[in-house]
Amino acid sequence: MELKILDRKDYLEYYKFYKSIYKNRPRKKDDMSSMLLSILKNKSTINKRIQLKPILVYSEDVPIMGTVLAQVDDMKTYIQMSFFEAVSEDDAAFSLLLEETKATGKEWGAVNVAGSLNIHVNYGLGFLNSHYDQESSFGMNYNPEYYNHLFLKAGFESIDLVTYKQEMKHFELPVSKRLLKRIGSKYTVRTMSYKHFKKDIRIYTELNNDAFKNHLFYFKRNFEEDYELFKPFKVLLKEENLLILEKDDKPVGFMLWYPDYNELIPPGKSLSLKTVIDHKILRKKISTFKIVELGVILSEQKTGAVLSLFDALNQITMGKYDYCESSWILTDNSDSSNFGIKWSEGVYKTYAAYTRPLYD
Repeated sequence: MELKILDRKDYLEYYKFYKSIYKNRPRKKDDMSSMLLSILKNKSTINKRIQLKPILVYSEDVPIMGTVLAQVDDMKTYIQMSFFEAVSEDDAAFSLLLEETKATGKEWGAVNVAGSLNIHVNYGLGFLNSHYDQESSFGMNYNPEYYNHLFLKAGFESIDLVTYKQEMKHFELPVSKRLLKRIGSKYTVRTMSYKHFKKDIRIYTELNNDAFKNHLFYFKRNFEEDYELFKPFKVLLKEENLLILEKDDKPVGFMLWYPDYNELIPPGKSLSLKTVIDHKILRKKISTFKIVELGVILSEQKTGAVLSLFDALNQITMGKYDYCESSWILTDNSDSSNFGIKWSEGVYKTYAAYTRPLYD
């Protein structure tokens, strides 16, 4: 067994390993490899403020486990074991990865290690920790159970994440119509405008940076990074998929939602032109839509503002989908968790992020 630190000219070896993993995991739809490739090629805007070190463990000249070690300028206390993948539950291989992570972390001045974070929370956080018999929804991780075992056995602390799901015929906001009307009198909700696409993405970035500045693992984004994320999906997204909450004509919150495109993607495959044709031209049925992000600036939190976004969402999606599923929520985020329980059937899938001190 041998650990190899990939030189820049060999970075694509990691991409090939990453892609090979999903050929044998049909429940995972490959929706992040294009971002990984851009990062490995040093073509992503995020490359301007990260340092990388892709490493692979080989057994008999075949890669069996790997990670892209990463550190972000705005999160220097952490070294990340990002884009981690493993063929099997091999403790010896993981030990080699962790030892190199510790050595590199010491060199980079880190004091903690993060597992399951793919550089930024917008690119992925959390290993699947339940429902291994079900396909992943768009933007969510899929992995075998042993990914969690490897990190726990190596002394990592688990940070629990949950998602919520509701059958739309039973969807109901947990407030009276009278209260909803009163809240709605203070706020308005509009859709994103393609005519002013860049302006609205800039608003989205600013709202994110205010709403999530105290969120675990979140670091400040810039417009160029978010525009890079949105631009490829513009052909799939509708203006209604990004809702912007305003108070006195000032943006104070947002909701990003979209259909679960994974329902149109064949097992082990990626988002493609066929997905666009199936969705936009053939209008193939998608049964579930996802609430991907929901944020309100700190000064407007706990005012009921979020209910205006949910009400607008309900008006748009009514009669079009069978289910609504949320993205992950930290279980210790009591406000979001309590609200999730109220509008949904309860906790659906669970995920886990991992941290540990760099030094034992």
